Amino acid sequence: MITTLSIIAITCGISFLGFNNAQWINKLIFWPPAIRRGEYYRFLSHALIHADGMHLLFNMMTLYFFGRILEGFYEHVLGPFGFALFYAGGVVVAIVPSYFANKDNPGYRSLGASGGVSAVLFAFILLSPWSRIYVWFLPMPAILYAVAYVAYSIYMERQGHDNINHSAHLWGAAYGVIFTLLAEPRVLPAFLEQISQPRF
Repeated sequence: MITTLSIIAITCGISFLGFNNAQWINKLIFWPPAIRRGEYYRFLSHALIHADGMHLLFNMMTLYFFGRILEGFYEHVLGPFGFALFYAGGVVVAIVPSYFANKDNPGYRSLGASGGVSAVLFAFILLSPWSRIYVWFLPMPAILYAVAYVAYSIYMERQGHDNINHSAHLWGAAYGVIFTLLAEPRVLPAFLEQISQPRF
């Protein structure tokens, strides 16, 4: 769990610094005009800051519960830095579509680790689709949660009435599934076998 806990510690520390420091947030937030000037680090740094305590808590709790399971899997498949590379890739891939959709929009900003966290969550669901996930303290099979999560994110992305980057959630989830299948192709037949044997 060393990598998972390190990511959580770094993210919490930098997020706490940003809660009362607008200059710090402005330096790290995902902002297309700054990226076009060459500040490419923002593809990663936006995941280290959060809007508020609840935003941070939700993301880090999800990362803790599922990251500690995936960490062993990815270090076995890709080596000692496997999980860190997987998570960082999720953060970047999840936000790239937002960049191209808003590269000429100076008013667009995005922050938070949700893209990377979605990648972790959906990779876990791929490995263990019938595991129990608690949603607001209500138990739900992981695979059913995945379907509901994707449907909700697509709907809210089309509505466009809130300040949540649902696109990053969707692309992060897709990355988590695709990268995991590419890293370890044997996951797919195992997933299909589990799906064929429902456990509620």
